[in-house]
Amino acid sequence: MSYQYKATPTFWRNFYALSASQKASTRAAWQTFKRDPFDSRLRTHKIHSLSAEYGRTVYAVEIERDLRAVFFISGNVVITVDIGSHDIYDV
Repeated sequence: MSYQYKATPTFWRNFYALSASQKASTRAAWQTFKRDPFDSRLRTHKIHSLSAEYGRTVYAVEIERDLRAVFFISGNVVITVDIGSHDIYDV
């Protein structure tokens, strides 16, 4: 499937707060993510607590050991919601 990509203001605020090395890792992962958000290298997985909160299936991709990006899919649009440590899973 061909996706369009959008990010929330929360994602961008937290992205700009990352360290330079985390931003670089995120940009590298983005190259894979935009080709296929479910590429096995990203270790994409469902986040059940956020899925319940949002009322839709929410996923996370692993960028670094404790750096995740959270997203959901609406039609053919992938919406990145947040980026950060595992703490972003807490609702």
